Amino acid sequence: MAVDFGPLKTLIESEDITEIMINAWNKVYVEHKGLLVETSAKFVDQRQFDELIFGVLSEDKKNMKNALFFDGVLKNGFRYNITLPPMSPKGPSLTIRKFRSKVFSLDELVTGDFVSDKAAKFIKAAVTSRLSFVISGGTGSGKTSFLGAMASLIPFDERLVTIEDVPELKINHPNWISLQAVKTENISISTRQCVINALRMRPDRIIIGECRKDETFEMLQAMNSGHEGSMATVHSNSPTDCLSRIESLIQTSGNELPLRQLRYQMSKAIDLIVQIRRKPQDGKREISEIAELTGMDGDMITRSSIFERNKDGQLVSTGYVPKALGKINRNAQILPPNFFSQSGSLKKVS
Repeated sequence: MAVDFGPLKTLIESEDITEIMINAWNKVYVEHKGLLVETSAKFVDQRQFDELIFGVLSEDKKNMKNALFFDGVLKNGFRYNITLPPMSPKGPSLTIRKFRSKVFSLDELVTGDFVSDKAAKFIKAAVTSRLSFVISGGTGSGKTSFLGAMASLIPFDERLVTIEDVPELKINHPNWISLQAVKTENISISTRQCVINALRMRPDRIIIGECRKDETFEMLQAMNSGHEGSMATVHSNSPTDCLSRIESLIQTSGNELPLRQLRYQMSKAIDLIVQIRRKPQDGKREISEIAELTGMDGDMITRSSIFERNKDGQLVSTGYVPKALGKINRNAQILPPNFFSQSGSLKKVS
């Protein structure tokens, strides 16, 4: 029997709502166009809400006797999290993360001012030239959606393998294999094991939905060993924080590589960091900075900003000409050096 979502049905069907948060049977919040809003929706009583919790866990074959919190995927592909008392002493909670079915193009992202026309042209050239990206951003900033848009730019004569905990990525590409971490009572396959397996699948590029644990080091190794142009996302609030988080994830996974050697590998593996943010005042998602890793200065990774938001909120060139321009133009001049001047803009991405 299908789960009856009751008062949540309209919220689940709405394209403008990206997250549904039920704090209690009569307290339902949503993220609507990037902003947190309390809704008028509520269950008839606590019993109806409890029945929904039981229905979701039963359909996903979760055993309520074994835990007090659960992560899973609904039949429609949306991710859920449930907490139960006494972990949440006021009562059970349910959070549903919705994923957009649409793959945004760069032109559409330019129209919405997520990225400028000039920065979009640079991103397209960087992707097709096999530069390796890390997309950095906070929760709900749009990292996964943008990763899908970037991956859709990969030439169709290349084979790509994606790895995720929960299948969120939507990519327009004919030669795409999706791998997913698995954790059931009988089978446990980690994201790291998926990355290692992906290396045996003759990928041109490996794309990791989000680096959270020991798969981070495997990502660096892939980028440094013939899989240039690979991509991943990292949960962090600035390019500096992004590098620190990657470093911490690798160190806490038990890797004993000396710090300077680890940073050297990071500087060689990652070409660009794209920082994404969600503005708290209006919920607008946007690229706030695109930075290039430029090498090492002693024990420190050096980087330079190529594009950043100015005081008027526009994503503009800083005037810095990236070292990666040589790689972009190795076969033909795609972007001239004066492309990165601080004046002028381009009207078309394609």
